[in-house]
Amino acid sequence: MPAIARQRAAGPGREADLREGDAGHLPSGGAPSGTVACARPPRARPPRAESGRNSGQRTRNGGRCGYCRDVDWSLFGCARRGHLTYEPDEPELRERLMAPTAAGPAWRCLRCGAFVTGEPHGSGPAAAAPLPRRGRELRSELILRVFAVERFLRFLVFAAASYGVWRFKYDRAGIQRAFDSDLPAIRALYRDLGFNVSHSRLLGLIQHSFTLDSRTLTYLAAGLAGYALIELVEGIGLWLGRRWGEYFAMVATSVFLPYEIYDLTVKVTWLRLVALVINLLLVIYLVWTKRLFGVRGGGRAYEARLRTESVIAVEQAALRSRATRG
Repeated sequence: MPAIARQRAAGPGREADLREGDAGHLPSGGAPSGTVACARPPRARPPRAESGRNSGQRTRNGGRCGYCRDVDWSLFGCARRGHLTYEPDEPELRERLMAPTAAGPAWRCLRCGAFVTGEPHGSGPAAAAPLPRRGRELRSELILRVFAVERFLRFLVFAAASYGVWRFKYDRAGIQRAFDSDLPAIRALYRDLGFNVSHSRLLGLIQHSFTLDSRTLTYLAAGLAGYALIELVEGIGLWLGRRWGEYFAMVATSVFLPYEIYDLTVKVTWLRLVALVINLLLVIYLVWTKRLFGVRGGGRAYEARLRTESVIAVEQAALRSRATRG
């Protein structure tokens, strides 16, 4: 990862331009062009930029500083993936995203807003610039990955169950002989633990499985394998943060919600209740935050919000504002 430039880049005029372009996106104690500048969501009344020894401290009016106590998700994303810089073809915009330093030109990171020395990672027109996830979107990505891990665990459980049913189909006689030979010991263990063997649902389920024909076992194994694949695709889509993955996870999860609710009406258990709550939270979170199926403006509004929060969009707005005043 290239070193972050920490030197003062230019004179007061250049510093004023940076403050103008970053209004509402720099923390209180706004850094000059050659320092670390963490981008933040716009505010209605951004705090006045400060410098010197007040920089890096929490302001009295509640503004936040560059080294605030809460998590800076944009900076956290750059710590994991590295900075992302871009050289636009437009001269005025390129001037605002580049700062000369003693170590060479420093380019502004499109994710965290810091100026980073070294060659830019890409170049071209501003409209073709990459649109990295920033701030709340990085936090949302982490939340979706937590759901993805839960989906991967489900995949492992149901895949193992499918394999077990498949093996049981071809070795049912041997498994039944082993079960019958161990049944007296199992009954004795149940009596020692104070349980009534005749009321054991587990033993009843095992004994009932020996009465199933091969076709039923094949259907059962195929159904378990299919459900495991659905969980795997959900997990991959949520982990990668793809739009198709969000739609797939929402639809696949919603389809099984009626059955899970019916299951709770038969018998309430902690496992069923937790599974239902997790699935409900995932559906609501995806529909609301990702604006699926046209909610809150749909995909177009979602992409528009991402672009308006980008570093390049902020600098373009600053250039238009300066041109209007001029």
